[in-house]
Amino acid sequence: MSYESTAEPIKVGYLMDFTLPPGFPEELFASFTQTFDLVFAEAVEQGLMDRPVQMIYREVEGLPKGSVKAVIDAYGELVDEGCLVVFGPNITDNCVPLREAIEERFKVPAISVTGTDDWLGEWTFAFPQGSMTDEPIFIVDLVAKRGFEKIGVLVEQSLIGESYVRNLRKAAQRKGIRIVAEVVVAQTAQHINGAVRTLHDSGAEAIVHLGFGFGIVFINPALEAVEWDPPRFTTTAFQNAWVNPVMWQAFMGWVGVDQYDEGNHVGQDFLDRYAKKYDGSRPEFCVTVVNHDVAATLVRAFTDSHPLSPRGVKEALERVKMLPAASGAPGTRVSLGKWTRRAWMGSGYLVARRLDADGVTSHLVDRFGEE
Repeated sequence: MSYESTAEPIKVGYLMDFTLPPGFPEELFASFTQTFDLVFAEAVEQGLMDRPVQMIYREVEGLPKGSVKAVIDAYGELVDEGCLVVFGPNITDNCVPLREAIEERFKVPAISVTGTDDWLGEWTFAFPQGSMTDEPIFIVDLVAKRGFEKIGVLVEQSLIGESYVRNLRKAAQRKGIRIVAEVVVAQTAQHINGAVRTLHDSGAEAIVHLGFGFGIVFINPALEAVEWDPPRFTTTAFQNAWVNPVMWQAFMGWVGVDQYDEGNHVGQDFLDRYAKKYDGSRPEFCVTVVNHDVAATLVRAFTDSHPLSPRGVKEALERVKMLPAASGAPGTRVSLGKWTRRAWMGSGYLVARRLDADGVTSHLVDRFGEE
C-alpha cells in the first residue's frame, strides 16, 4: 500500500533577508527551522495532516546592507521550486517593494513579521514583530508611566525610521510628552557622538531610538563620553540583541519592545516539547514563539486548503480564527480574514523587556495596557 499511502511533501519557503553574522548562536539559528519542523511533525502525528511539510531555506542580504533585487530573486526561486507559501522577507525596506512583485508576478502568499501596514495586501499577511503604528504608542506609554515629560529621539534614516517617527510624534502629543530633540542617524553602525550630545544638551529626560537596530551600536559609548546615563527605550530593534555579542552590549541598559513573555503558557508548553525533542535545547526568545504561531497557522491553512495550491492556501489563511498564540502576553490570539491581514489580536501581543548582563537572558519589564 506504499504507493497509495504516500504523498509528496507540502513545500514552504523560508526567506531570510538578512545574512546572519559570524558568532550568531548555533542553538538560536537551529531554532528558526526546527520550530517549524516540530509543529508540522506534531500535526502529522496527531492526524491533522496527511502529508509532511518540507521547509526550503534561503538566506540573502537585503536592505539595509544589501539590495531589494536579491530578495525578489530569492522569492522567485522559492516559487519556482513549488512552494505554496513563503515565510519572509521580514525587513520593511524589502517587504514594501516585494509586495508589488508578488501581486504582479508571483501570486503566491507570503507571511512576514514586518511591522509596516504597507505590506498588507491580497497575497501578503503579517505576524508583525511590532508595528510602525503600535510600537510608538507603546513606547510613549512606557515613557509616560515612568513620569518623563521630555524625550530626545534618534531616528535611523530609512523607511523604518521615518514610519516610526511619524507615529511617535502623534502618540507623544496625545500623552503630553515633548520631543525636545529629534536627530537623524545612519541606519548602519556609525559614530554618532554629535547626535547624542545634541540630545544631552536639549534637556531630554529619556532617549528613544527608532529604526532597524544597527544604528544603535555606538550610542552607549557616546553616552559614556558625555557622562550621561538616561533611561532609554527602543522598538523591536531590541530583538536584534541576539545577533551577536556586539549587538547584545549595544542594547544593554535599554528597554525594548519584544514578544517573548514567560507568562504565556502556550509558549512555555511548546518550549517544553521543543526541549524534549531537541536534547534539552530551550531557546527562550521571540523567534521561537513567533515561528510557532506562523507554523500553527499554516497547519490550520493546509488542512483547510481545497485545492492545495497557492490560491487555496491564501484563502484558507483567511479562515484561521482565534488560534491561541505562543507569543505575546497571555491571551493573545491569531485571527485572519478576507480583509484582515494582521494576525495577532489583543493589546498584549507586544511586551517590554530588558537584557540581563549574562549575555543570554532577558526579563519582562512591562505589558502594554497594564497600569
